[in-house]
Amino acid sequence: MLSEPRSGRLAAWGNALLAGLVSPDDAVLAIVGEDAVHRVEGLPGESGPVGLTLALGRLRALGVKGLRVALPAPGHPLGLSGPPDFNARALEAEEAVVCHGAALGLVPEVYEAGPEGDVHVEVVWHCLAVREAPPADVPSLGEAERELAEALREATEVLSRLDVAGSGPVAEAAVDAYRARAERGREVLAPGYPPRAVRVLELAQRVGLLISVAYENGHGGAVSASEISARALALRPVERTARRAQVAAYNAFVEERERGVR
Repeated sequence: MLSEPRSGRLAAWGNALLAGLVSPDDAVLAIVGEDAVHRVEGLPGESGPVGLTLALGRLRALGVKGLRVALPAPGHPLGLSGPPDFNARALEAEEAVVCHGAALGLVPEVYEAGPEGDVHVEVVWHCLAVREAPPADVPSLGEAERELAEALREATEVLSRLDVAGSGPVAEAAVDAYRARAERGREVLAPGYPPRAVRVLELAQRVGLLISVAYENGHGGAVSASEISARALALRPVERTARRAQVAAYNAFVEERERGVR
């Protein structure tokens, strides 16, 4: 839950490439990550799917100056601006990238093949028209940081009372895995992002870890239906806050550019 979304990698490293801070090869390598290949379909001027390097160059030629992230959930069109058909596809994928400077958006479709332990993953980004309007419900970095700190305190208190805050071998393994990922690569965003965006994204991921542990740790001490319901009620607003903060962090590059910081 709240792991690094593919749309986040595309937006972050795409922004670094558009700003001239990384090479096309480095950007594509970071975006693809552990997947086998990424392609873009429906790009204006192209008759079929193209690779990421060509696609990012074409987007720049079409006037794209930056990339934003959307992480919508049912009843919460976070980061979206329409039209309805794009919003529906983004909601189904639970993520999307919205271009700044051209009325285009990208929604990933993931294909998996192969046996367990040797899964081959291909991603096709569908390029679609979007409405040029402010994205829905995206806070500033300052707002996101304050909301996360408060949500983390509240969730910890409630989940501690329900005995699911993060004890036991499952929780310890999750925390160890998070720390190992953090040590492997401290650059949770791409070059050019402000330090506050990095800090907000790290905190959002930490909150996401807490939510994952709470869900994956079984029922813990929540043995009654009312206690299980209380856990769900405690987690829902925290997960929403963490997603809003995640989007604010990824979108900080474009927001700073709009304010003339860059």
